[in-house]
Amino acid sequence: MNFAKNFATFATKNNILSQTISITAIASVSPLGNQSSTIWQNYLKNTHFFEKHFLDHKETWAAILDEDSKALVGAMRDSDIKYKALDKSVLYAMLASRKAIESAGWGEKDIFGINIGSSRGATDLFEKHHLDYLQSGKAQTLASPTTTLGNISSWIAHDLQSSGPEISHSITCSTALHAVLNGVAWLRAGMADKFLVGGSEAPLTDFTIAQMRALKIYSNIDERQPELAEWPNRALDLEKNQNTMILGEGAAVCCLEIGKKENALAFIEGIGYATEILEHNISISAEASCFQKSMKMALQDTDLSDVDAIVMHAPGTIKGDLTEYRAIEKVFGNKLPLLTTNKWKIGHSFGASGILSMELAIMMMQHNRFIGVPFADHPFRVVNPERVIKKVLVNAVGFGGNAVSVLLSL
Repeated sequence: MNFAKNFATFATKNNILSQTISITAIASVSPLGNQSSTIWQNYLKNTHFFEKHFLDHKETWAAILDEDSKALVGAMRDSDIKYKALDKSVLYAMLASRKAIESAGWGEKDIFGINIGSSRGATDLFEKHHLDYLQSGKAQTLASPTTTLGNISSWIAHDLQSSGPEISHSITCSTALHAVLNGVAWLRAGMADKFLVGGSEAPLTDFTIAQMRALKIYSNIDERQPELAEWPNRALDLEKNQNTMILGEGAAVCCLEIGKKENALAFIEGIGYATEILEHNISISAEASCFQKSMKMALQDTDLSDVDAIVMHAPGTIKGDLTEYRAIEKVFGNKLPLLTTNKWKIGHSFGASGILSMELAIMMMQHNRFIGVPFADHPFRVVNPERVIKKVLVNAVGFGGNAVSVLLSL
C-alpha cells in the first residue's frame, strides 16, 4: 500500500505516466511490396493434404513473402548453426528486429526491453515435430525448446545480445498491439528507457488453414469469380456475401523510447484496451462493444475531429468487418475519419497484424498520403486533398474479444 502511494506521488511529481512515447523505428518482413499475382498464391493446391481434405475447393489462397525476403531469412538461418532449428516465426522477428534497432541507432551500450509475441508461435515447426511423433512415437530433442511461446523474444535477445527484460505473450490477433501497450507501461513506469515491441507469425500450414476453413471464414474465391480474384481478401468490402479472410505471414517490430525524440517517426498519443463478454469462443457483439471501449479510451484526450484516419482490423470476414465499422460509427457518429486496412494487400498475419497496421499508419503520416482499399466504396476512398494526415488510430482484436486501439500522431 505504501509502495503504491509512494509510486503514485513520484509518478505525479515527475509526470511520467503522461510522458510522450516516441517511435524511433519500425521494420517489417511481410508481403507488402509484392504484386497481387505474387502475393496471392494457391498455397495448398495439389498437395496430398489438400486433395484429401478439401476436394471441394480448387484453390487455397495465402499471402506469401517475396523471394528477396525469403533469401534474407534463409541467409539468417544459415548464419549460425543454432539458428537452423528455429521456426520461421522466430527468424522473421529476428530479421525485423535487426533492421529496427539499426534504424533507431541503438548500439551495444543501449539497454532495452524486448516484448515480441505471437498468436501461435512456432506453428510450422510444432506441426512437423508433432507429425514426427505420431509417425515414430518419439519426440525430437529440440522439440520443446524450439516451440515454446517464449522462443521468439528469447532468441531475439540472444541475437541482439540485449541485457534488458525480455517478455513473450499470446493474446490472439491483438498480440502485437498488446506488446505496444506493455512497452508503453514499462517506459511510463520508469522501469526502462527503450523497448522493442512487436509480433511475428508464420501460420501458412495445412493444419492452421484447415482450422480457419473449419470456422468457415476462409476465402473460397476462385477463377470462376474473375472480378474478385485479383484481391481475394475482400477486407472492408461491406457488400460482400461471403467470408474472405486469407492468412499471411510476416513480422514487424518498432522501437519505443520515453520522451519526445528528434528522430521519432511518430508518437503514441493514446492507448486503449477492452475485453468483450463472450457468447461463444470466437464471438463479437453486433456493434463490437470491445472496440467502442478501446477506441474511446485511446481517444479520451483527443477531439474526434482531429483523427484523420483509422487503420481497421477488418480481417475480411462479413461479421468482423461490419461489427468494427458499426463500432466506429457509434464512436464517431456521421463524421467518420478515412477508413482503411492492409489485409486486402498482405492477408491476416494473426498476432503480427496489429503492428503491421501501425506500419501502414506511420507510412501514411510520413508521406501525407491516404492508402485506401481499391475496391471499397464511399466513405473509405473519399479524400480531401487539403487534409493533412497527422493522427491515425490503429485497431486490433482477437478471438476472445481482446481489443486494442493505439492513437498515433506525427
